[in-house]
Order: sequence, then C-alpha cells, then structure tokens
Amino acid sequence: MSTKPQFTTLGCRLNAYETEAMKGLAKQAGLSDAVIVNTCAVTAEAVRKSRREVRRLKRENPTAKLIVTGCAAQIDPKSFAQMPEVSTVLGNGEKMQANSWSKLSPNFIGDTEKIQVNDIMSVTETAGHLIDGFGTRSRAYVQVQNGCDHRCTFCIIPYGRGNSRSVAAGVIVEQIKRLIDRGYNEVVLTGVDLTSWGSELPSKPKLGDLVMRILKLVPDLPRLRISSIDSIEVDEKLIQAIATEQRLMPHLHLSLQHGDDLILKRMKRRHLRDDAIQFCQRARKLRPEITFGADIIAGFPTETAAHFENSLKLVQECNLTWLHVFPYSPRQGTPAALMPQVHGKNIKQRAEDLRLAGEDQVERHLAGQVGKTHNILMENPLLGRTEQFTEVCFQTPQKVGAIVRSKIAGRTATQLRA
Repeated sequence: MSTKPQFTTLGCRLNAYETEAMKGLAKQAGLSDAVIVNTCAVTAEAVRKSRREVRRLKRENPTAKLIVTGCAAQIDPKSFAQMPEVSTVLGNGEKMQANSWSKLSPNFIGDTEKIQVNDIMSVTETAGHLIDGFGTRSRAYVQVQNGCDHRCTFCIIPYGRGNSRSVAAGVIVEQIKRLIDRGYNEVVLTGVDLTSWGSELPSKPKLGDLVMRILKLVPDLPRLRISSIDSIEVDEKLIQAIATEQRLMPHLHLSLQHGDDLILKRMKRRHLRDDAIQFCQRARKLRPEITFGADIIAGFPTETAAHFENSLKLVQECNLTWLHVFPYSPRQGTPAALMPQVHGKNIKQRAEDLRLAGEDQVERHLAGQVGKTHNILMENPLLGRTEQFTEVCFQTPQKVGAIVRSKIAGRTATQLRA
C-alpha cells in the first residue's frame, strides 16, 4: 500500500515555505513511499543535524525512498549522495520544478541520476508563486525574494541559494489578496536578503515601494510584517512606512552580526556600529513603540575580548530586545574559515554572555508593557503576539487568528499575561 510523502524541514522560514511548495509538487507527481529532508547549511552544526536527521528517518522508514534537498544538499551534494540512506539529492533550484518530482514518482520510466543539482548561480527566478503563503491559521508567510548578491566572509548561504532574485510586486499583491480572502489577519514578507528586493526588476524598485504598494492595494490587510533586514540597505520609502503606516508592525529583525568596526570589516559587512545605532535611534524616534531583534555572531575569527565587549555594548546602545546569538563555526569554502580562529571555550562563553544580555533586555521590555493595552494576534486559543512580536498568554480561550485587544495584567520571565 502506498503512503503519502513525509517531509522534514530544517533551518529557516524560507525552507519551511519551500517545503509547502514541494508538498504540492510531490502530490501532483503522484510520489509515494518517500521521505524528503529539506536541509540547512547556515552553520556546521546545522549540516551535522541534517545528516543525523537523514539517518534517523531512514531507520524509521527503511523501505521508503529518501530524498535530500535544501542548502546543505546544494552546497555538498556528493557527500549526501555517498550516504547509504539516500536515494536522490535534489538541488535548491530543482526542488521547485515539477519535472524533478515527476522523475521521482513510481510512474516514471527512465533513468534518474542520483544527484540532480545544477549551478544555483544560473537560477534567475524565484518560485514565490507556487503557494499562497503558509503558516498557522493566524499568520501567513509570503516569499518575495531569494538568494543573495553579497559575500560576507562567514556565510555559505549564497552558494546554496544563488544570486538575489525577486518576485514581481503584482504577483505578491495578488497572493496577499487571496490570503486575506482566506481569513489571514497577518502576512509576513520573507526572503534571504529582503532589502535587496527589486534590485534586478525593471525600474529597480525598493522594499519600501513594495510595502507601500501592498498597504495601498490591499486595504483589508490588518497587519503586515517584514522579516530579517539589513539596516544599511533600508530605503527612505521604508522609513516613511515605519513612521506613518500603523498596519506595518513595529518590530524589525536586523542582520547586525557584530558591534565592532574592525570585525565588521573582516566580516565584509556593509555597515559600521554607528550606522546600526543611528538607524535604531531614527526608527525609534519615528515609531517609539518599535522593538528590534538582531542576529549577532560570537567568537568570529580574530575577535578579542575588547572586540566582543563592543557587541555586548551594542545590545544596549541599539536597545535590542530579541537576540539570535550564533556561536561562530567555520564553514569550509568561506574566507573566514582561513582566518585565525578563537578558542572554542571562549566562543561558548561569549555566546552565553550575549544570551544573558538578551534575557535582561527581554525582561526590561516585558516590565515596560504591564498595564498597557495591545492588539494581540491569537496563534492558539491561549497564546498570541503583540504588534512588537511579544508573546501573550491568556487564561480564557480566544478565537485562533483573531486580533484581540487586551490590557496586559502581568508577566512571566518570557511572556506577558493578558
């Protein structure tokens, strides 16, 4: 008896989005008795985790065809193909093409190569049109961009995702209209390098143009959120939207990576610490209730205690609330892997220090919200999020997907209580 394919996703929100598209393609192709692992390559640990997942799933599904795809498979297809558990390796471009899945279906007659991975740099389109968002019943994610033209010295992702490419604004607007018709109250724009959206489209529009166009053409959209952005690339239209558009959520996740100018230069970032501080100050002046999250790497090669101290200081100087702390791990094929490395014990301690600083910031933020009234989007009957993306727990069940206006009565260490 055939069974429907089983999908496992590791890594970023974009991977999860693409898994939803793959489910549709696999179903269309009639694929059965298969396990698909959508891998991540953002760190060496993410690759190890991907391999462990492949082995575990094969043990649990010994007769199923096991297909590996995603960034780790794109970057190092041969090593995954050499795993005895793996039947097929699909590249990041191939996984979004219907004919790739047709070749894997039981009805396909002909030879199929074990490795189906082409040059990702040759891909010129992104597949944002394949699905109308995904997520919980309350929040939908829409892919508007893929790939990255930058070459930060620590990052392997461009080699898994290719160069930057954007979904046309008209396609995005139509998608969001359909999502609103299906009852979604919040849409999140996602991409690998979101602030580069539009750079290769005719007339080279900016992310701010897209945000303003969505808010104008989809008046029934209650909440629009943008995911991780590069603050140095924020355009004036986006600044204007932050200042004037209440339906654009007051929460930005910033790709900062470090707080020391020398390390930022060695990372080949495009901003300095003062740029980050000035952006946060400007945005907060325009929208006082705004909160910031940030990615910060601990223990980048050549980082001294003094360099690291600048990252710690940046947490307060930018008044960051939600930290994503990454202990540095070398990625083979990146320039940073050839630089003098920081001792593992120091990396671990610095990452812990950053996390503790982040916890202090969260506590401060939560304490400041008690007594205030918020519009809370319900993710499940007893949990929702404010416009600043803060979790709020309720004692009495609410309608999932509804926006509930409620006064904050108290807090725990990590959540608000309505």
